[in-house]
Amino acid sequence: MTPRLLSTTRRGLLTAAAAPMFLGLAGLEALFAPKARLWQRWTLHDENAQSRIDHTPWDQFLSRYAVAGADGITRVAYKTVPRSDRTTLADYLKGLRSAPVSRLSPDEQRAFWINLYNALTVSIVLDHYPVRSIRDIDISPGLFSDGPWDKKLTEIEGEPISLNDIEHRILRPIWKDPRLHYAVNCASLGCPNLQSVAFTAANTDTLLKAGARAYVNHPRGARVDHGRLVVSSIYLWFRPDFGGSDAGVIDHLKTYANSSLAASLATVTRIADHDYDWRLNDAG
Repeated sequence: MTPRLLSTTRRGLLTAAAAPMFLGLAGLEALFAPKARLWQRWTLHDENAQSRIDHTPWDQFLSRYAVAGADGITRVAYKTVPRSDRTTLADYLKGLRSAPVSRLSPDEQRAFWINLYNALTVSIVLDHYPVRSIRDIDISPGLFSDGPWDKKLTEIEGEPISLNDIEHRILRPIWKDPRLHYAVNCASLGCPNLQSVAFTAANTDTLLKAGARAYVNHPRGARVDHGRLVVSSIYLWFRPDFGGSDAGVIDHLKTYANSSLAASLATVTRIADHDYDWRLNDAG
């Protein structure tokens, strides 16, 4: 989910250095945020398919290790995951490799890709734990690699797949739903919560709505301080998904805002600032 400011090419860094200074860090990060670029191969599906992928192992893992905090942030108890459950998670991911994704229904596919993204992310953190931030897991290819997002972590139907492939070449361009940003979790405190249950074709829409409401109404999602709107950097990095402008982002926030936040947003017309906490979502 990270902008590729640190993992871009040398030419890209030179371009960034030459960008107008008024862009600021937020503008530069937005320039290098991954764009939604359709991987046409994954548009294949079967509207009438009845096949279901069994996500029970992932569901059970989440029930044990996704810990909801009193501060509204869900963390993962990475330290307490025993070898047996790491093996179960690895077996679950191995099973997903053989899934007939192209022959699934679109709803089943969407749940599949979300669960795959989140399970791969937790798995890669466990493989490198302890770390202070997922950005410290510099296994992506390239001289300026930052984090694990561009590393091909698995194969689906014979295609090598990275986390960025799942989010930016499959989920975002195929479903075109900004709420997907509340579903995929990048193992950071600033990220929308990792859900405590696996996604399924039946519950995905409910979880997307719940995730949107929870994040928008949490201070790390949006807050109004003395009339100034401060939002998560997600809304700047992926502004095209939220209407393409400050007004579009604000309209999106209003859709999910509770009464208190909605009242504060009523007179706001622009985003004043943004922030994001990259520390690991570690329950310790």
